[in-house]
Amino acid sequence: MISNDEFCAALRARGFGFVAGVPCSFFSGPIDQLTREGVYLPAANEGAALAAAAGAAVAGHRSAVIAQNSGLGNLINPLTSLSQTYKIPVMVFMSLRGWPDPSKDEPQHAVMGTSTHQLLDAVGIAHVTVPADADAQSFGAVLDRAEAEMASGHTVFVLTEKGAIAKHRSEGPEAVGLNRQEVLRAIESLLGEAAVISTTGYTSRELFGVTGSKQHFYMQGSMGHAAAFGLGVALRTPDTPVVVLDGDGAAIMHLGTMSTVGAAGPGNLVHLVFDNGTYESTGGQATTSHATDFAAVGRAAGYASARTCRTLDDVTDGLAGALRGGGPHLLHVHVASAGTTFSRATAAMTTTEIRDGFAGRLGGREHSVDA
Repeated sequence: MISNDEFCAALRARGFGFVAGVPCSFFSGPIDQLTREGVYLPAANEGAALAAAAGAAVAGHRSAVIAQNSGLGNLINPLTSLSQTYKIPVMVFMSLRGWPDPSKDEPQHAVMGTSTHQLLDAVGIAHVTVPADADAQSFGAVLDRAEAEMASGHTVFVLTEKGAIAKHRSEGPEAVGLNRQEVLRAIESLLGEAAVISTTGYTSRELFGVTGSKQHFYMQGSMGHAAAFGLGVALRTPDTPVVVLDGDGAAIMHLGTMSTVGAAGPGNLVHLVFDNGTYESTGGQATTSHATDFAAVGRAAGYASARTCRTLDDVTDGLAGALRGGGPHLLHVHVASAGTTFSRATAAMTTTEIRDGFAGRLGGREHSVDA
């Protein structure tokens, strides 16, 4: 196993002074250390991380990206039209979730896990692998091979297997705010008539753990797309209140969706953003939410109303009013990072059962959406 010190020292020795990324638990230790060293930029999404690294590279700094392979899709556009087109060398460290055996990971990683290598091959990107049993010496040899590709002006991927790098949970920002589980319990009775979508991570785990409902849509993966999914639902079921339970890191990842929501103006949509300032389920790394006023963004994007909630009464009063219609409405709820003891919904249901349960909620009966 490669220690955090060994990973960061190897980058430092090779002159990498700029690292941008989106967290994965596989890289939790290096991200924490690189953040403390002042060289890590928390990017909104993987594509933005690559673009930032490319900019730093053109400015004369050796640059790297850290990301999870579930976000490879976000990377493809700047990878093919920026770094490859302009021949800007960047080293991309990417975790291999769902590989080599997707059955040993969560279902949202199965497709990308078995496709990562083929996708990189398809767009002509060189890649090397850090095996699970790597040590500092073998890691150095992998980086030597990667640097040889960079010397030719190529972006190269360093694919990293689970267990290759030591993990570390960041302390993150000070825990200030409501307890998310308490908020979910407080609003549970208000959600009875609504179609509920919850973002990936601990929010979906806790919604299922608290409510036990088999008619909510628990989104695993598709980070940042809960609001867009909810928008599609809201526009096609205008008589049903639709509540999206989002997270700060997820909302930031595709913040532009808020403009789409505001422009479409679904009166039945409520967008509730839990904000604890961290990517809690990937190791507690800090998001950039401290610099983002979600309520102000919501108002600027065209939401009918947007408010920040700091007490349980704020949340329940705000949600009760928003559910009366006239939306879209946004509720920004400050919560503390407290971890979770709940399992994912897919420990009790398959993904298609989650889909069909939610579809049944929308149609008033259980049915399959299979063609």
